[in-house]
Amino acid sequence: MIVNPNATSTSGDIPDLVARSLAGLVDLEVERTQHRGHARELAAAAAVDLVIVLGGDGSVNEVVNGLMSREGPRPRLAVIPGGGGNVLARGLGVPAKATAAVRHVREVIESGQYRTIGLGLAGDRYFTFSAGLGMDAEVVGEVEEQRTKGRRETASLFLRTMTRRYFRGTDRRRPALTLQRDGQPPAGQLFMCIITNRSPWTYLRGRALLPVPDPDFNSGLDVLGLKRLRLSTILAVVGQMLWVRKRGLRGRDLLFAHGLESLTLRSARPIAFQVDGEYLGETEAVEFQFVPDALQVVA
Repeated sequence: MIVNPNATSTSGDIPDLVARSLAGLVDLEVERTQHRGHARELAAAAAVDLVIVLGGDGSVNEVVNGLMSREGPRPRLAVIPGGGGNVLARGLGVPAKATAAVRHVREVIESGQYRTIGLGLAGDRYFTFSAGLGMDAEVVGEVEEQRTKGRRETASLFLRTMTRRYFRGTDRRRPALTLQRDGQPPAGQLFMCIITNRSPWTYLRGRALLPVPDPDFNSGLDVLGLKRLRLSTILAVVGQMLWVRKRGLRGRDLLFAHGLESLTLRSARPIAFQVDGEYLGETEAVEFQFVPDALQVVA
């Protein structure tokens, strides 16, 4: 079990709870991360059948990239939520509370009924639920800065940061992004793009924001692009993602592509880039691929 001791909601007694719950079912070794990238190193080197992650989406992403770097059969992945968003865990149906999540993991291991999920690949970085270029990545980067100063990652922090970026930070006049995909002409003049691995984009106070109805992890990548960065456009998109569950998003200022195996996003200038809620700096081009049947998960 790889534990991020600095995750938003990870308390010191949860690793002991996991060990007690899984006693007699698995032989458990606990490793605590010591620096950024450590979870990836531990997952890449672990000679085991199962890797459990106790942490947030950033820790999960590191572990997934460590597992995907291995040759041959990969260990199964189990997630116990310990972060602020826990998007992958919730998307897999894992309970948000750690105690319930531990029971869930035990029940699935006992049943032996595992799921296989696909992943997204952005350049050389795998992602489990989403990647983004533009304002959403700018918000992720600023929230990371706030966390390094001791702020707790919450929905209200993201909302305040998004409002501040909209009015005082992001470029709302010059669209920079162009989407390229096989069999289609380039689609340019985009301000921001969100690429999802058919899981929720994120959660707002426990409710999933769904770019597509009935999300799963095996149907390719979906792209949502904004042709205008108006407040009315953003509110309309967020409202649809929160409350519309039986159809895809609609709007004249939206570009939507569904179930893609590959795509490329190019930018006319350096633009913010994030995967699974982790800011990766600025880029001018990213190639995306869908990787089917990538990992077995305990869910």
